[in-house]
Amino acid sequence: MLTWPHPGTDWARIMADVEPVFLTIARQVLRFEHLLISCEFVARLQELGRDLNNYAEAEGLPGRVITVPAPANDTWARDHGPITVNTGESFEILDFSFNAWGGKFPWEKDNALNQHLANAGVFGKHPLQPVDFVLEGGSIESDGNGTILTTSECMLTPSRNPTMDRSAIEQLLSEMLGADRILWLNHGYLAGDDTDSHIDTLARFCARDHICYVSCPDVADEHYSALAAMEEELQEFRQQDGSPYKLTALPWPDAIHDEDGERLPATYANFLIINGAVLLPVYDVPQDQEAIRILAEVFPDREIIPINCRPLIHQHGSLHCVTMQIPSGVIDL
Repeated sequence: MLTWPHPGTDWARIMADVEPVFLTIARQVLRFEHLLISCEFVARLQELGRDLNNYAEAEGLPGRVITVPAPANDTWARDHGPITVNTGESFEILDFSFNAWGGKFPWEKDNALNQHLANAGVFGKHPLQPVDFVLEGGSIESDGNGTILTTSECMLTPSRNPTMDRSAIEQLLSEMLGADRILWLNHGYLAGDDTDSHIDTLARFCARDHICYVSCPDVADEHYSALAAMEEELQEFRQQDGSPYKLTALPWPDAIHDEDGERLPATYANFLIINGAVLLPVYDVPQDQEAIRILAEVFPDREIIPINCRPLIHQHGSLHCVTMQIPSGVIDL
């Protein structure tokens, strides 16, 4: 799922830079699977559907594009998109509340977007289930086997769910997501990040027994202490059988700043796993090649596809942040 940028979003000033990134993501996804695109500008949406489907057919690709017109404040599908739970017998399509990371930006259109998709029949026989709890998809990482990884900085921020403490949040995540346990990171952040330390910028499951994470080897960097403390926490985590996780450190990219001198949150942890491939954000810095090499070792059975996401981080997110996976069998094609 992609929520396409339009001139009414904060991308307006750099649309010419950011839309090619979305097009590259779309074309790469179509090499492996279908794609759902929503956009507020109907004419642009129709054009996208026609051009991308023609491209897929001409190239003999397996994926096809489904388009749904829907208003949107922004393009962060990871955070306003639906979260799908596989119950073993069917799918539950959960529509958690979205308030733009604690009310930092306008959010009403984004919060209503999933209902627009449901009204268009996107989810087929699976009803959309509203959940009265603020949760962004980028704030949780699942191993698919009952373990959820998250950060206390984000999940416990009072501007999201002020009446709920850690215990209450754990109970809700257990009930709604089928989680057996929650692993909390209490350290780690990226300068320029608006999300209050989303887990998908810091640490990711590569397999049920394997976590890759952001590491900062530069003692002079402002992130060094916090990320070193996060690394120690990861080393202390245990799998459900009591054994430690296999851990892989990701490279630390050279600092990237915007025109005002603000540091931007470049991270290689913000990759997207799709059928047969991993889309890896790169930033036109020397560390890109090492990130590609490491991800190829971590995912030996998948093609590693680097995509230059330098334009995306100018709005403080990256590749995983603008996408949301929907399992096969949910959408009627």
